Amino acid sequence: MVPVLQVENLRVHFFLDEGVVRAVDGVSFSLEAGKTLGIVGESGSGKSVIGLSILSIVPAPGRIVDGRILLRVDGTGSEPSQVDLVKLNPSGPEARALRGHDVAMIFQEPMNSFSPVHSIGSQIMEALKLHTDVSRHEARNRAIEMLRKVGIPQPERRIDVYPHELSGGMRQRAMIAMALVCNPRILIADEPTTALDVTVQAQILDLLRSLQEEFGMAILFISHNLGVIAEISHDVLVVYFGRVMEHAPVDVLFSEALHPYTRALLKSVPGIDTPVRNYLATIEGTLPDPSTQIPGCPFFGRCTECEGLTICRDEPYELTKVADHHYLACPRLCIRS
Repeated sequence: MVPVLQVENLRVHFFLDEGVVRAVDGVSFSLEAGKTLGIVGESGSGKSVIGLSILSIVPAPGRIVDGRILLRVDGTGSEPSQVDLVKLNPSGPEARALRGHDVAMIFQEPMNSFSPVHSIGSQIMEALKLHTDVSRHEARNRAIEMLRKVGIPQPERRIDVYPHELSGGMRQRAMIAMALVCNPRILIADEPTTALDVTVQAQILDLLRSLQEEFGMAILFISHNLGVIAEISHDVLVVYFGRVMEHAPVDVLFSEALHPYTRALLKSVPGIDTPVRNYLATIEGTLPDPSTQIPGCPFFGRCTECEGLTICRDEPYELTKVADHHYLACPRLCIRS
């Protein structure tokens, strides 16, 4: 089956006075309908830029310099066709028609995404009227129904409230309603639960799962929270310095992680049996200078397992298949095996 989304060798650079920042440097993955791909990594690793690239909304001075982003669309024949989103004009009618209709996004902070001077209902209805041929009355009814689906109480009344009149959890639900009102093929969720308490966080994850089952959409879930990634994802992409370090099914990644960076991330998460008052494991050092070009593994300077091997520093970066559906970019492990 043709995946609903296929990203090939994506490179996104930001051209600054200080130099070129390679925010995304050769990322590849595919996403199937009804599945969730989790993208995890520490802040500054390029996770959010991947999502923005798919929507063609990378802010200046950044731009996609290489790669393909293939979106499956309904063809006129028996086989589905694909459109390369990279080749579309970001401000053109084709890209605008796909954005919100075929691919939608939930941003990390809905208060910055909603207009403060328009009701949430008017903004949801605007998305509907932009992509579908419906009357204002029908658009309002569908907006109310979607608010009901995402668990907002009294949607007939809440449709006319403004974003500041809702709690953080309710605003996030309203953002999900606006993203899903056109029944997109792909939902990109960028840290959608970060600012929420754990109870609301669990409710949002349950909501996304139930809506995924109902609509059959694919989800690209971006987070630095490994617990959330484990809860919702089918497959996981571990990203560092704009590159994929490891790619595996979620159960394999959490039980048989191979890359030193992945293992270091897992060690930093407290377990249920972690002794009280124990210090959590940390990853020493920081991300390299973003304008630096690194030929080998970008984690070399912080890795405690490479033993100073020059192959880790100098060997060209390459994602290698090490098992069924398990890919790794570690020169030490891949070359020795």
